[in-house]
Amino acid sequence: MEGHRFQVGWVFSVFPLCFFLFFFPAHCFYLPGVAPEDLQKGDPLYVKVNKLTSTKTQLPFSYYSLPYCQPERIVDNAENLGEVLRGDRIENSPYEFKMREPRMCNIVCRKVLDKKTAKAFKEKIDDEYRVNMILDNLPLVVPVRRFNQENGVVYQHGFHVGLKGRYAGSKEEKQFINNHLTFTVKYHKDPHADSARIVGFEVKPFSIKHEYKGEWNEKTRLTTCDPQAKRAVTSSESPQEVEETREIIFTYDVELQESDVKWAYRWDTYLLMADDQIHWFSIVNSLMIVLFLSGMVAMIMLRTLYRDISKYNQLEIQEEAQEETGWKLVHGDVFRAPANSDMLCVYVGTGVQFFGMILVTMIFALLGFLSPSNRGGLMTAMLLLWVFMGLFAGYSSVRLYKLFKGTEWKKITLKTAFMFPATVFSIFFALNALIWGQKSSGAVPFGTMIALVLLWFGISVPLVFIGSHIGFQKPTVQDPVKTSKIPRQIPEQAWYMNPTFSILIGGILPFGAVFIELFFILTSIWLHQFYYIFGFLFIVFVILIVTCAEITIVLCYFQLCSEDYRWWWRSYLTSGSSALYLFLYAAFYFFTKLDITKPVSGVLYFGYMLIVSYSFFVLTGTIGFYACFRFTRLIYSSVKIE
Repeated sequence: MEGHRFQVGWVFSVFPLCFFLFFFPAHCFYLPGVAPEDLQKGDPLYVKVNKLTSTKTQLPFSYYSLPYCQPERIVDNAENLGEVLRGDRIENSPYEFKMREPRMCNIVCRKVLDKKTAKAFKEKIDDEYRVNMILDNLPLVVPVRRFNQENGVVYQHGFHVGLKGRYAGSKEEKQFINNHLTFTVKYHKDPHADSARIVGFEVKPFSIKHEYKGEWNEKTRLTTCDPQAKRAVTSSESPQEVEETREIIFTYDVELQESDVKWAYRWDTYLLMADDQIHWFSIVNSLMIVLFLSGMVAMIMLRTLYRDISKYNQLEIQEEAQEETGWKLVHGDVFRAPANSDMLCVYVGTGVQFFGMILVTMIFALLGFLSPSNRGGLMTAMLLLWVFMGLFAGYSSVRLYKLFKGTEWKKITLKTAFMFPATVFSIFFALNALIWGQKSSGAVPFGTMIALVLLWFGISVPLVFIGSHIGFQKPTVQDPVKTSKIPRQIPEQAWYMNPTFSILIGGILPFGAVFIELFFILTSIWLHQFYYIFGFLFIVFVILIVTCAEITIVLCYFQLCSEDYRWWWRSYLTSGSSALYLFLYAAFYFFTKLDITKPVSGVLYFGYMLIVSYSFFVLTGTIGFYACFRFTRLIYSSVKIE
């Protein structure tokens, strides 16, 4: 695995990291995870194969699930937890190069298809599967020229197994396999030594029906591709059809190009976005709109609250106070424990766990510890951080539970440790069973499942209990006003203060803060593209926190002014309702951007997006709750209660 980027540009040394990530470009190199390899001329280069992927099915398969040429002995690489969960299956291959020694028309093997193997290739070609390979930890890419874009070249990850087409004069569609690969290995030569480092790995796939004279043997020379006659494959004019009993000869060329790109910056090519101008415009536009709205909301709230608090504190006559209406009149009920308070404590604790996990993950990503060169690193980090953040989940849930005069803290602890993880694990297990039924490499092995359960029961649950014990030992938080024994009657509310309506309205602004970035994240996940713009993401995350807090405070204030003191759950649901819009947007993305046709793949998509939406609900709901919690305590501690 690659070293991570270490040198952060000069812009980060003066001002906060997030804003300079947004306004200035930063040039970096990787922290040492694996040292760069200096290669001499003639040193062997070993190509590894990874999973077959398709944006149409979202079901990865191992490379050797197709009858490709195999080495004498297939060796599996040891994958980390994140790689296994992503469906990566990295193995050795029969493709072997030598540093700075080009090759032409190297024969890998000859295959004669039977009914089963022909069907396997046809199915993968129909589903537009791509082959992924790795050289020196760099993924294989196909350069595609686009003349309407500034860069001119964009890179697609992996090459297609084959393509569909028709012979001239025929209406019948056939499948053709890419059986000739022209590899380009780019290297950066050390000016002070004869060594070089690999900085690029590209391929141009071709489909060609190879021909030869006489009977096939190990010394057979091809007439369609001959290094001695300097005859190379440059087109797919005579493609290799996939049919039963057809003979397929797999060949490859190797070209080596010297490059000016240094090893430290070799990932920049992969991480460049073709639509970066649209991305910048969208992010800046969203940021300006949200900041403007947030400023307006903050100004209104500050002026209104200042006037209200001043007015209430100047009242001297009891009769005047009784004539007043507004949030002060519910001071005896505003801190009354809500219905299902136990469940609220559990959800708040889980939200704190999520918040801590995402915050620390983003900090690590901003510092370059989670670069794409470290495959599976992001998912592994998030899982481990989730487990260790159980300490804060237990502490937060029990502190709130104690505020509600609860005494059975162990019951709350168990619910915090098991409710959300059990729900997600059940959905994940069901989806994994579907993947396993399709014989996909994306199915999580039984051993990995056991490892996940051990992380949950062996580390997360004990940490939740430790956090809960610490939280319960702390003194109870005192309310700024006393709660009356008899609940106050809530007057009839206006239609716009209906709980369902106000909750649904409250989720629009937080979703609006993230939906543009959400498009790029969904594209990264479901269209198999790199996502390495954590500077943008961190800014959007800050905007999300601000908008969740402000919209919840505003609606909570209006609710209290209407003499409705049932704010506990509504504050959580107000910002948490943005998860509903996220799921609806995911459905919109599915039908407009993806070409998924298989029912199993559709179930997988909506199943995983349901988990994401549920997690987003817990996160945003907790942010809104704590904002409203601090707000109510602040305003009721700032007025004189008669």
